[in-house]
Amino acid sequence: MTFTANELEFLAEAGIGRLATVSPEGVVQNNPTGYRVNADGTIDIGGMRMRVSRKFRNVEAGSRVSFVVDQQVSVEPYVIRGIEVRGTAEALDGAEPPFQHQERAVIRIHPERVISWGIDGGSFDFTSRGAE
Repeated sequence: MTFTANELEFLAEAGIGRLATVSPEGVVQNNPTGYRVNADGTIDIGGMRMRVSRKFRNVEAGSRVSFVVDQQVSVEPYVIRGIEVRGTAEALDGAEPPFQHQERAVIRIHPERVISWGIDGGSFDFTSRGAE
């Protein structure tokens, strides 16, 4: 299983994450985006004009990705939780997007490493593992 039950619950609740890609020229791009976690543990990123987006073109060119979803739960006491997913991605044309009215093109993330904090333990309890 790619994600723990608590991580899946968190991902279902959080709703927005940030996808980082790198252009062929080495320029890093990081954008907020909606997402869907698929039954096989992959993550689909969609958008209104996905095909013409820099992130889609970066993935088409072979960019590896990092996807982060996090929350500040409270300030006092300071409580945070989140997940970072590192891996490969593919740009899929004609694929069902995560949300209605989005373009039928997605970036599908194939997790290789999952790092989480504050989800299966306290705010500063980090876990890091290879995706299975």
